Parts: sequence; structure tokens; C-alpha cells
Amino acid sequence: MATRIRLKRMGAHKAPYYRIVVTDSRSPRDGRFIEEIGFYNPLTEPTTVKIDEEKALKWLKNGAQASDTVRSLFSKAGILKKFHESKLQK
Repeated sequence: MATRIRLKRMGAHKAPYYRIVVTDSRSPRDGRFIEEIGFYNPLTEPTTVKIDEEKALKWLKNGAQASDTVRSLFSKAGILKKFHESKLQK
């Protein structure tokens, strides 16, 4: 099963916030998911991003592919750097 880490849109019309979820790559954007690992609210100033780092690293190590937006959020949070460092140490 190919897993993806991507955003799930929540919230009202013109007031979105997003959950960062791990899902099967074949499921729809707002469909079923395996695990929720954080959230992202672009409307607050500054934007609110909360990611469970342990879960994110676990899924990346298990082969889950992050979407472009999630990869950007992970990079800003320093999760990708830790993931690449852990790969180099082995």
C-alpha cells in the first residue's frame, strides 16, 4: 500500500484549516485516513503549524511520501533535516 502524507481540508467556506494526515494514495483528498499527525492554519497571523514530530518521522521512515505542501511545512519545522540526518547515520 502506497502511503502519502498530505493535507485534509476542514473548516467553513472561505475559512479553511487543514489537518496533516497519512492516507492511502488512492483515497480522495478529504476521505479516509490512517492517522492524523498535525494541523495547519494559514489564516492566522503568523500561520499556525503543529506537527507531531515522532509520528511524522516514523511515517517517513516507513516510506510514506509527503505532498509538496507538506514537504514545505516539514522543511520549515526541521523535520526533513532530522529525517535525512537519521538516514545518513545508518
